[in-house]
Amino acid sequence: MTHPQPPGQYPPYPQQPGGAYPPFPQQQQPYGYGPGPAHTPGYGYGQAPYGAAPQLPPLAGWGSRVGATLLDTLIGALVPLIGMVAGAVMIFAAVDASEECTTTASGFEICTHDSAAAVPGMVVIGLSFLVAMFIGFWMLYRQGKTGQTPGKKAMGISVLRERDGLPIGFWMTFVRNLCHIVDSFLYLGYLWPLWDEKKQTFADKIIGTVVIRTR
Repeated sequence: MTHPQPPGQYPPYPQQPGGAYPPFPQQQQPYGYGPGPAHTPGYGYGQAPYGAAPQLPPLAGWGSRVGATLLDTLIGALVPLIGMVAGAVMIFAAVDASEECTTTASGFEICTHDSAAAVPGMVVIGLSFLVAMFIGFWMLYRQGKTGQTPGKKAMGISVLRERDGLPIGFWMTFVRNLCHIVDSFLYLGYLWPLWDEKKQTFADKIIGTVVIRTR
């Protein structure tokens, strides 16, 4: 004779042969230990036992880092520079066109300029400066989010956090750029990746980043 299940109790978990419970679902590896896309944890990091440091992926060479910097500088400066030059030309042309000269009774020539004529050129220069700032902050945002600026993407490299292979975010990217001030002392920090085991600049060591190859 069977008895009904008492209220509020659940039936026992079904047993497997041998009296063992079914195995728990296999959990994912902790971040930084499995392969994945560049914007996800563990990009390019080799498998490692739990608690052990992950293997570093292939590190970017010094030449590719320089190439990426030159490309980013060209992209970030080209459009604003064109605008600033155009604004300066507009100012000189407008001021020259507004020039009015008169000759005094003593034979001296006095020339005056309309300062308002320079306003359009000054506006163009100001807008160019704002464009330069926008491009600079946009590059910081892209590198912080994905590890890559346009130049780094073109060169196939990425800036990631050393301990887990993640992008470092906007603010830490901003701080990392500030730390390049340390690298600029005799340019020693910029040259340091040439012989450093992890190919890091001083800024990389301060922030804890590595620059890796993505292809």
